[in-house]
Amino acid sequence: MISDRLSATFAALADPTRRAILARLVSGEASVTQLAAPFEISMPAISKHLKVLERAGLIARGHEAQWRPCRLK
Repeated sequence: MISDRLSATFAALADPTRRAILARLVSGEASVTQLAAPFEISMPAISKHLKVLERAGLIARGHEAQWRPCRLK
């Protein structure tokens, strides 16, 4: 449903950390480690934020050898 998709998108955008991650991805794809660098939170917390953004359809996560880049959709 459209309203469910909108709700997921707005919920994802409600968090300032997730908005900062999206702002970083505007300049190009980045690894999880690169995305985590400016934040003082754990890698599992960054991964959780990325999963929320991915479920909302805002980012895509690649599978390129050992590097899994994240990019805007």
